Amino acid sequence: MSKLPAELIEEFEIHTGKSAPGVPAVLPADWNIAPTKKIYIIRHNSQAERELVTASWGLIAPWSKNDGDALKSQSIAINARSESVDEKPTFRNAFKSRRCLIPADGYYEWATELAAPSKQPFYISRTDKKTLLFAGIWDRWISPSGEIQESASIITREAVSPLAQIHHRMPTFLPKERWDSWLDQGLQDVSRIREIMNVHSPAEGIVAHPVSRAVNKVSNNGYELTIPVELGEPETLF
Repeated sequence: MSKLPAELIEEFEIHTGKSAPGVPAVLPADWNIAPTKKIYIIRHNSQAERELVTASWGLIAPWSKNDGDALKSQSIAINARSESVDEKPTFRNAFKSRRCLIPADGYYEWATELAAPSKQPFYISRTDKKTLLFAGIWDRWISPSGEIQESASIITREAVSPLAQIHHRMPTFLPKERWDSWLDQGLQDVSRIREIMNVHSPAEGIVAHPVSRAVNKVSNNGYELTIPVELGEPETLF
């Protein structure tokens, strides 16, 4: 994510009045976000208004006893599968009442469904260059020292064309008219929540292109990671 909080606040009509927590701290521009790092999330406050806050990527298991447990649980819970999110102990309570939207310039996926070189990454973004929004869940964990830590996971689903040509999974995208229903903390009926995720043509307006394998190393960071590269004629996608 490279956008500033002020840009996200304007783009997604986020409330900044007295009932809002204020503008969150500016996170450094990051083109290769690793698990447990801070990300922006959009959620509803107690007044059912959109607010922008930061959370660490990867949901902390509610039963974590110490910081080490929390960190370990995060690293394996960056994504929650839509098919089982309401059943898994780590995710089910958050799915019922603590849903969020996670903004991103784009994301990387590694080709498993086409004849591309091993560990070949693709950069996926919107054709109109606007911010992507992933359906997500968030939760709050209190450490033994009393520190409140908020964390979030992206909900993934079975990929559809054209993204299914790259990988069999993709983030869950929601159209604008479903954002507030998704964020509604009072909506806790699992079947109705699932209906919100059932979107016709969820990958419409999404484009992908191959990028440098430098992104495979998390220490590499910069806009250049998103620049298209050539795979060769037999392996070129789209």
